[in-house]
This record gives sequence, structure tokens and C-alpha cells, in this order.
Amino acid sequence: MTSEDILKNCISKMKKAFDVFNQDLSSLRTGRANVHMLDIIKIDVYGQSMAINQLANISIPEPRLLTVQVWDQNNVPLIDAAIQKSNLGINPQIDGQLLRIPIPSLNEERRVELKKIMRGLAEKAKISIRNIRREANDNLKNNLKDKKIGEDQFKNSEKKIQKLTDAQISELETRLKEKEKEIMTV
Repeated sequence: MTSEDILKNCISKMKKAFDVFNQDLSSLRTGRANVHMLDIIKIDVYGQSMAINQLANISIPEPRLLTVQVWDQNNVPLIDAAIQKSNLGINPQIDGQLLRIPIPSLNEERRVELKKIMRGLAEKAKISIRNIRREANDNLKNNLKDKKIGEDQFKNSEKKIQKLTDAQISELETRLKEKEKEIMTV
């Protein structure tokens, strides 16, 4: 594997780690309706585990209301039960094949708890990014040891990987601060 391949692989993996962090953040409840809130909930139906958005249309008619229009009447009780069992703190109201989910405002205790959860998610993502950096550096060291690359190319690639790591962690911190601000806004 050449140093360019190692860099491309590193960039790709770090982007995936950041995307997973973003997806985890978007599933947290902030006091406002968000169609991605229900992404983490899976329902066992048709012999497999499926996301709600594969069984229904999710929309936001008001800032504090989610509606879930279920396509198959038989899935309504399953989706209702799954939402209630989730730790999102929301309770759907059934109206035929439509589930109305009012989003209650967050109290101060829940806001602080969400900040802790978000910081934990951010730390997990940072660890993942650092592990990707370590793996890339190890690959570079192996290439240097096998004399596939020279000392200068090794040092340059190592610097590029470090810059990439710093940029990804900085972007992650920025996204975390934005989400914290959103959660703390009453």
C-alpha cells in the first residue's frame, strides 16, 4: 500500500467516524421535532429488524410534533410499542394509521444529561479517529521498514495524517458545541 493509498484510506475512515457521530447526535431529542429522532428505533417485522422510516412516512407538521403515517395497519401497535420502550421520553397518540408524537420541552436535568451523553459520543468518535491515525502511522512505518518509501516521504505523510486528525477533531468539537447550544436553548 503506497503512502497516498494510506492517506486516502485514512481520510475515508475518519469521514465515516465523523458521519457516525453526526448520526448519533441527530438521534438525540432536543425539545424540537426531528425526523431523525426515531432512526435508532428498530421494529421486528416481516421476519427482520427494520427502521421506522422503512415502515412509515415521518413528518413534522409543527415544531414540537412528529407524525408517523404507517403504511400497514398491522404495524401500528408494533411501532407504538417500540417508541414507548425507547428511552426518548415520548408517547405516541394513535389515530388510525397515524401516530402523533408530541415532543415535550426538555427540563434542565434532562438537558445536562443530554450534554453528558453527547460528550461521551464525541469522546468515542475522537478515540476512533485517533485509532485510525495510529493504524495509518503503523502502515507508514511498515512501508519505511520495508523500504517502500523514504524517510522524507514518511515524515511528510505523517504530518499530513496529523493535520487531518487535528482537522477532524476540530470539526467534531465544533459540531458538538453547536448541538450543546441547541439543547441548552430554552
